[in-house]
Amino acid sequence: MHWKSPWLLSVLLLGGCASVQKERGHLEVAALVEERTGLNTRWNQGTPEDAQVRQHLDALLAGDLTSDHAVEVALLNNPALQGTYEELGVSQADMVQAGLLTNPSFDGSIGFPLTSDGGMEHEFSIVQSFVDIFTLPLRKRVANEQFLADTLRVAHEALVTTAEVRQTFTEVQARQQLVALRREVLQAADAAADLSGRLRAAGNVTALALATEQAALEQARLELAQDELALFEAREHLNRLMGLFGPRVQWTLAQKLPEVPAAEASLEHLETLAIRQRLDIDAARKQVSLLWNALELARSTRFFGRVDVGVHTHRDANGPRLLGPTLSLELPIFDQRQALIAKLEAQHRQGEDRLTELSVNARSEVRAARARLVTLRNMAERYQKVVLPLRTTILEESQRQYNAMQIGLPALLIARRDQVEAWRAYLETVRDYWMARADLERLVGGRLPVPTAPAPTPEPTSAPSPSPEPTHEHHEAH
Repeated sequence: MHWKSPWLLSVLLLGGCASVQKERGHLEVAALVEERTGLNTRWNQGTPEDAQVRQHLDALLAGDLTSDHAVEVALLNNPALQGTYEELGVSQADMVQAGLLTNPSFDGSIGFPLTSDGGMEHEFSIVQSFVDIFTLPLRKRVANEQFLADTLRVAHEALVTTAEVRQTFTEVQARQQLVALRREVLQAADAAADLSGRLRAAGNVTALALATEQAALEQARLELAQDELALFEAREHLNRLMGLFGPRVQWTLAQKLPEVPAAEASLEHLETLAIRQRLDIDAARKQVSLLWNALELARSTRFFGRVDVGVHTHRDANGPRLLGPTLSLELPIFDQRQALIAKLEAQHRQGEDRLTELSVNARSEVRAARARLVTLRNMAERYQKVVLPLRTTILEESQRQYNAMQIGLPALLIARRDQVEAWRAYLETVRDYWMARADLERLVGGRLPVPTAPAPTPEPTSAPSPSPEPTHEHHEAH
């Protein structure tokens, strides 16, 4: 081997100076996540900066939690996500390893004479794989593409977590409002049952009417317990996503469900966004490209077996010292990498099929998600503009007729319960809308465009009456 060759020396130096930059992969992931969410993420590695992150977490949790704060806490603290970041370290180590030359091998032997007239022989050689030097650039390109594909995949996982956090946050918001609604219903039912008891004691209502109110009170109590449990479970789901335990789980949430926007982005725009910016699709493209390069590498070296070149020195007994190059060739007679090439060809076709499947599915999922979003928005608007005002009118008319002794207390209570159920259905529809919107953001790989038209304001009289207390003494009419 000619050690004075500048080209060869440069390659060897570059191969020997490769080092692992731990933060490189995560910096690229952080840039991709910030570009699509506007929020920061961090890979905790037990450094002094981790203490600053913990202080920032406490600051985010100190006030009322918002959707963006919940996402940022998860990006900084979710254990599963932190484990995913570690995969970048593995991938980068593989990339650096691909850029390293195999170590040269040193062989030596010494022969001692068995008789007094003989001399000692020794032989030394240093050899280096020549094919490794030749294929080093292409191997580095393949490894670099694998690293980029892994980076995109990890960033996609972060965005999936973001969507799940937003959906769970919306679930907590809705459950909190439903619990507040159920508590009002319970208070009203308790007041109605108490009133019926007093009326029954005065002989103004039947035993059936009293039992009906008492049953309604117990039913309201059971429904409140169910919604409180659902709220607790939703909070714990959000705690798991944010990686919280101990005193940090005592966060509060004052923000109510936002109103639904008046318009949605066009389907064509959403499909274009999905194909252009979804990171899992981009990762699949990179995977196809690296498989093609790996296939080219295997094809270009199929007739090259192992080639070792080096320096050999030998000295015979009583003879001169010999120095010269050494060459070792592997003859590719039986194994011409035909099996490896066939495997890579199949994997490349498989990668292309996977990319096509992802693209087709992405378009279909976007179409389905947008249809669900539009339907839920229309339903929410229908509740706001028609159903809730009608239920309010029915309750007000029932109250008026009850005061005029035209209907009994059960009819008034039925009107109130129907209004409560309409409000519950409205809240659940708005909740489903925002959860569907978070899912659509995941499907297009980033935040949706901000709606240009504002949503209509809900009717101010849509809140249910907490108590149907009659305005004067009223005899049971039925």
